[in-house]
Amino acid sequence: MQSEMSVSLWRGGEDGAYVTYKVPERANQTVLDVVTWIQRNVDSTLSYRFACRVGMCGSCAMVVNGRPRWTCRTHVSKVAKNGALQIGPLQNMPIIKDLATDMKPFFEKWQSAKGVFEPSKTRHDPIEEIRPDTPERVAADAAVECINCGVCYSACDTVRWNGDYMGPAALNRAWSLVNDVRDSGQAERLQAVASGGGCHSCHSHQTCQQFCPQSLNPTAAIAGLKRRTVQAYLKGDLKK
Repeated sequence: MQSEMSVSLWRGGEDGAYVTYKVPERANQTVLDVVTWIQRNVDSTLSYRFACRVGMCGSCAMVVNGRPRWTCRTHVSKVAKNGALQIGPLQNMPIIKDLATDMKPFFEKWQSAKGVFEPSKTRHDPIEEIRPDTPERVAADAAVECINCGVCYSACDTVRWNGDYMGPAALNRAWSLVNDVRDSGQAERLQAVASGGGCHSCHSHQTCQQFCPQSLNPTAAIAGLKRRTVQAYLKGDLKK
């Protein structure tokens, strides 16, 4: 007989609860495989997100046994505890239904951190050459691979304690733009990330770096923003 594992899934909204299912154990199965099996074979009303299934989009992020992860790249054999799994929605975000969260607050903070490129030239200007070995380009490269999966935001204790905190992903994005010499929105961006809920609210716990599936270090980016905003303040470029 095929062996089974016990899987507890969050069902419902904010006032929901974990429901336990028996799922067949299979070789090399991922956590996303487990969730999909339940949706296809037990309860078709189960809500969750996924897209690429190959660790590129980040949309399948969930909390697995207490840790936020990309479920498509997480093998059951590496995370199951005594043959059991607990799978819940990302934390620090409102729950829409089951394993699907509302990421609107996450992206609103991304906007609050001025995470949108502000061009300094038009399409009619010559393309500016950016050397890959300049300090600014190196700093931007260290932060640019974020795909906004929300894992760092879910893991961040400061977000949990301070609802106004912009979060690691938004500030990491701001840091990549601060180091983009083509961007014209630096004054407004530094003012934004220096405000309440900005980079100076970070406690440097580095859970964002620990859990980032892309192996980025948002804490280092936030530290860079702290230095840059202090420098701007001392120069009189920032308002109190």
